[in-house]
Amino acid sequence: MSAQRTTSTITPAALRALTEEGRAPRLLDVRTPGEFRTVHIPGSYNVPLHTLREHRAELLNHLDEEVVLVCRSGQRAREAEQALAQAGLPNLRVLEGGMNAWDAPVKRGPERWDMERQVRLVAGSIVLATGLAGILVPGVHLVGTAVGAGLTYAALSNSCAMGVLLSKLPYNRGPRTDIRTVIAELRSAS
Repeated sequence: MSAQRTTSTITPAALRALTEEGRAPRLLDVRTPGEFRTVHIPGSYNVPLHTLREHRAELLNHLDEEVVLVCRSGQRAREAEQALAQAGLPNLRVLEGGMNAWDAPVKRGPERWDMERQVRLVAGSIVLATGLAGILVPGVHLVGTAVGAGLTYAALSNSCAMGVLLSKLPYNRGPRTDIRTVIAELRSAS
């Protein structure tokens, strides 16, 4: 049996102190390009989780110092930490609470709704519409019941099919993250 790796974390206050002292670790933001574009910690690099998983071996050669992984709340950063640790990268930490907990200066882009809010709007609209339509058309309310079941499963499995579908919309994709661009940025900052 292999021992399960425990996630090493850093508090927002500790990260802010390191940054102010000029000793900031490498910050990899594993959120989507759209989320990153809306708001991110200055000096961070956007490497979406799926890109990081796919290209972790290439990234390893450019991440030789301490790395802090950032996402919205910490879940995706923990997944990124596991992927990079399995590839052999030491000195990984996850920002506790992610961007939700970060209270220091940020770089802002165009405002947009976060994925959780979009899921609540779509799910709520479907339930409301099918509930009202069910008054006139028997059985339509079952669509709302299916959405409720999907949301329950999403909470229990910590995954969200509706969120995945919504993330495919152009509004949510933002600029495409190219691994060659990320690596060039990592090299130039060394």
